[in-house]
Amino acid sequence: MVASCVLAGNAISAQQAAIEKRLGPSIAARVSAPNLKSTSALVLDQSGQRVLYAKNIDWVVPIASITKLMTALVVLDSGLPLDQPITISKEDRDGLKGTRSRLGVGIKVTRGDLLRLALMASENRAAAALAREYPGGTPAFVAAMNRKAAELGMWHSRFVDGTGLSNGNVSNAQDLARLVGAAYQHPLIREYTTDTQYTVRLANGRKMQFSNSNRLVRNTGWEIGLSKTGYISEAGRCLVMQAQIAATPVIIVLLDSWGHLTRVADANRIKKWIESNPSRLPAG
Repeated sequence: MVASCVLAGNAISAQQAAIEKRLGPSIAARVSAPNLKSTSALVLDQSGQRVLYAKNIDWVVPIASITKLMTALVVLDSGLPLDQPITISKEDRDGLKGTRSRLGVGIKVTRGDLLRLALMASENRAAAALAREYPGGTPAFVAAMNRKAAELGMWHSRFVDGTGLSNGNVSNAQDLARLVGAAYQHPLIREYTTDTQYTVRLANGRKMQFSNSNRLVRNTGWEIGLSKTGYISEAGRCLVMQAQIAATPVIIVLLDSWGHLTRVADANRIKKWIESNPSRLPAG
């Protein structure tokens, strides 16, 4: 895990320190930043593009299934029909981490349902099938991912597959905030990433139900517009979201959370912090 490779005492980045300096010592004392456990974190005021919280935001680290947001952008940019059936192949099986899937080889699922499952349930075999069925196959798909990253100004990011299973998929919090912002412009991505559950109906009449990998989308106290989780051992537990907090649209990026529930706890700490100090948002 990335956290094991860094000094334990690293504090909030210079950007956050500058923000607190602008607020003045008396206000800063009342609105001290939350003690987040994620190794890298960024909270961005989406409307004004203002940094509200920053911690190690320039560190380039593995991003696990956050990768699937880029996968979704490439699929949607391609204009390929979402109602086209795709047959799950042996090539789609995870030979890297050995993760399991309920999408057995030979099952036919529409491209749209594969996209939904990849985003909502973080289904690796679904993401692999989407990349394989791209014109030119997986190599062409990965090339398109990296072109899209360059188009978005994600200069510190690199993609090597559509699933995020490889630790070669890397980025930093600043780049991922750009990715979330771009993904949020697509209504389908917003819908698919915030579905609480979905039932896939197969051609043989069988039904399979999948649930969202982010438990916060089922929490009525949250107003989430986009969500994506990620985990591999090299990346730790990751979470990116777009949400409305205290009437402010924010983008949250949490990378390398060390505990099973830490990323959720960090998100809740951020929410409580903003709601408790709505006047803390710096002007301009």
